[in-house]
Amino acid sequence: MNPIVQFRDIKKIYRKNEVLKGVSLDVQKGDFLVLFGLPGSGRSVLLRILMGLEKPSGGSMLLRGRDASEIEPGKRNIGYIPQSFALFPHMTVFDNIAYPLKLARVEKNKIKAEVDRVAEQLGIDSLLSRMPDQTSGGQKQRIAIARGIVQDTDLFIFDDPLAGLDFKLREQLVDDLKALQEKMQITIMYSTSDSLEALSLANTIAILNNGVITESGTPEDMYLNPKHADTLRLLGFPSANIFEADLDGSAAAVSGIFDLSLSAAPKSGKILAGFRPESVLWTRPEESCFAVEGKVLLCEDLGGEEIVYLGVADKIITVMRFHYEEMAELPYGTTVSVFIPEKDIVCFDTATLNRL
Repeated sequence: MNPIVQFRDIKKIYRKNEVLKGVSLDVQKGDFLVLFGLPGSGRSVLLRILMGLEKPSGGSMLLRGRDASEIEPGKRNIGYIPQSFALFPHMTVFDNIAYPLKLARVEKNKIKAEVDRVAEQLGIDSLLSRMPDQTSGGQKQRIAIARGIVQDTDLFIFDDPLAGLDFKLREQLVDDLKALQEKMQITIMYSTSDSLEALSLANTIAILNNGVITESGTPEDMYLNPKHADTLRLLGFPSANIFEADLDGSAAAVSGIFDLSLSAAPKSGKILAGFRPESVLWTRPEESCFAVEGKVLLCEDLGGEEIVYLGVADKIITVMRFHYEEMAELPYGTTVSVFIPEKDIVCFDTATLNRL
């Protein structure tokens, strides 16, 4: 399968600040690829390069098999949905959605048909005669999305479009976007700094950190089998427990927590060892595990589950607790025992951050 977008060693330097340090990434036709990274990671810069609004300082890019440097920005045929609504306040909702089609000189009857189609898909068909200031925040975002996808194109860019919306609106729009992509079979490149949003939406996740793609793959594989420490650290909520471990021969020791036997590791020095909060168990399993005793420092109740922070030696580990397990309350200072399955601990090289 030929990728619709191919980034090859893309670099971007502003004065002496190297924002992108050699990004290589393929976006397959029909994929929902989420570009995930913390603020300042260079996500928006990469998208601007794709749209032709920025020129790379190095590397190359193919768009639908053509050298993108030969294609003017206005002829790249990419639908764009920005983070801000960017709606025209003096135009009706209908005219806002229709604006890209009018610029492309599409026939009036086809414009109406296309606007009606996308408005119905996004559940805003009853708003078409209103002005933007007569709609809610969630409705404005749907209008902005409708304006972006009304174009006749096979590639859409969503630049963190749900930032600033409240949780319930984000949750609803995540469902809407996923259903829309599956129904229309379009290619979406979606940028976000929200790891749960990335895991919910993506067919493919690419993590951009410190100017490079550190890992890409399916959400399930990256969550369960991270190949890079950034993947374990950044994907998921609450954040994973990651500690430095001292190496002695074929064993890695995290003081006060566990001594782990390793077959593939340097013989001395340090590595990183980590595990997810939901991997920690409150009852001893039959499988090989490490028993850890700690004191309760804080409990955060999330409704059906609880995040518990335990002080263990000089460290803090994060553990999940689910209310259906009907456990006793954990007051501050309570001493408890938890169990970390050995199979759920993953280790990384401290220099490359790659998995050992």
